[in-house]
Amino acid sequence: MSYPVLYRKRIIPDECILLKDDQILQCDDNTIVTAWKAIHPRSDLSHGYSIYYLKRGYKISKFYRADSSLMYWYCDIVDYQKGPEENSVLTLDLLADVVIYPDGKIRILDLDELAEAFEKQLIDEKQLRQALTSLGDLMDAIYENSISALEAPIIKALAAKVLDQ
Repeated sequence: MSYPVLYRKRIIPDECILLKDDQILQCDDNTIVTAWKAIHPRSDLSHGYSIYYLKRGYKISKFYRADSSLMYWYCDIVDYQKGPEENSVLTLDLLADVVIYPDGKIRILDLDELAEAFEKQLIDEKQLRQALTSLGDLMDAIYENSISALEAPIIKALAAKVLDQ
């Protein structure tokens, strides 16, 4: 099986980026697990791992500093679509985000941007409903199982990679 080509599309700001440097560690019908380096490196963000939950409407990423210490988990509410080329996946960022800090603190971000996008007709009612439903499902999963259950495919993919070497 050949791995798909990955794209990230944002609504605010309007941009679409080919994730050409992301390394796919695992891929099946339900998930894609990637390792990546920051597109725009910052003093506090170096690299990370992401798991695309293709049927759940979110993507969970582990953000690391240059010293490989965990910054936080960053959860994007998204819509997965067929990408612009054969065997590609476009991840449309539906603006709402959840950040989970190592101490367990949780923040929900950018609901104002979600409302703004709807008001400006950058997203339609179906996408707004989808974003809110996926956000609710994600929060339920976090509260019921903690982030460790959601990040398990990353741990499994990294372990498989070590065993293959």
